[in-house]
Amino acid sequence: MTVKLGLVGTGTVGGGCIDILKNHREDFKRHYGIDVELVRVCSRNPEQAIEHGVEDIFTQDFHDILNDPDIDIVIELIGGTTVARDVVLGALRAGKNVVTANKALMATHGEEVMRTAEEAGKEIAFEASVGGGIPIIDPMKHSLIANRIDSVMGIVNGTTNYMLTRMAEDDMPYADVLAEAQAKGFAEADPTADVDGLDAAAKIAILASIAFNSRVTINDVHAEGIRHITPLDLEIAKDMGYCVKLLAHAHRTDEGIDVRVHPTMLPLSHQLATVNGVYNAIYVVGDAVGETMFFGEGAGSGPAASAVMGDVLEVARHLQAGIPPFVGCTCTDKLPLVPMEELKTKYYIRFAVADRSGVLAAMAGVFASHGYPARQEGWQQRGHHLRHAYRPREERARRARRHSEARRRAARGAERHPRGGLSRFWRFAELRLSEAPCSARGLIASSASRRCRPVAVLWP
Repeated sequence: MTVKLGLVGTGTVGGGCIDILKNHREDFKRHYGIDVELVRVCSRNPEQAIEHGVEDIFTQDFHDILNDPDIDIVIELIGGTTVARDVVLGALRAGKNVVTANKALMATHGEEVMRTAEEAGKEIAFEASVGGGIPIIDPMKHSLIANRIDSVMGIVNGTTNYMLTRMAEDDMPYADVLAEAQAKGFAEADPTADVDGLDAAAKIAILASIAFNSRVTINDVHAEGIRHITPLDLEIAKDMGYCVKLLAHAHRTDEGIDVRVHPTMLPLSHQLATVNGVYNAIYVVGDAVGETMFFGEGAGSGPAASAVMGDVLEVARHLQAGIPPFVGCTCTDKLPLVPMEELKTKYYIRFAVADRSGVLAAMAGVFASHGYPARQEGWQQRGHHLRHAYRPREERARRARRHSEARRRAARGAERHPRGGLSRFWRFAELRLSEAPCSARGLIASSASRRCRPVAVLWP
């Protein structure tokens, strides 16, 4: 039996799927006894179809695929939640199995999609929606189901991980590294979904739904991005034994489940701290298996197409063997979601303050007035120049020498300009704040100083 495929979307991932089919179709038949044939391709861009040599089966109307009775599996790779939703739901209602890489659709309309698939008696597979080429959804739906999953954490956005890596290793400011990421094709022209944590929020919503057997949508996920992170934050974190990653969190707690995305300080000894560049990693903790980590490339033509075609071949195998769908929606519980403002976590907060007597005591008083007394040993101080920016290594070395001299002068008393004003030498005060509710973080920080950088800390 030849399983016939209809492909909607011929962009980066769609083109990768076409290439895999051309290169390995005979291998699939020889090794696994699975014969798949691409019989229809839909796209808004005929040029892409010509580029991949499929112009003879090309159409610009996806209904031609949905209405073709010979097509067994529809592959949706156009993204978004409007037309893509029509394609996926329409294909299922037309009696076709569906494979998609659409994280936004599954994180927003996942319940509707899963219900429609169940009513139609068809399969919906979406491995490529999270982690690109990293196998994570299938292991969580099969290999790990003997566990109670307690925690899922991940670096699930390659763009921001690349940016933070460059900022940490080369002292590059946010704007410069974003421009570089866009020039290399790692970041979109509009990087909002990546740098504001929305892409990661969609992915952790999907993983949390599977891990905890309770529906989580993207609107349930608190998301913060990396726009406010500076090279100085990363430098200080390293001195303290941490690195900063944009981490997607999902944890089972006594009160329910908490799901969030935000910059997090990871101990350098943590497995996720070694994941740099465009790579992704997902860290799963189960009560029986313990700690596991899944690592690989999270985006790109090859990795994502690999995950898509893995789903296609598995569904085709089931069709050839006459096996009905046997793993559908697993969201059987309705666990409460813990609001972000009710969570208690640990924080590192950085303030830029004038180098004069009494400043730190005044700041500590602000914290104490909100019920969070700060012990003297909780504060760390360092001198720094407010105009610190990305510069060649030699220039940074010269500035470091000047800063060292400024620190010696500051130790003898606050330096003043000839005009009588305070110098531009400031002192950064860092505080590790233990067990602070998220609602108190912004209140305390805004009360203490406008120059503050609160970053959540994942303690060892």
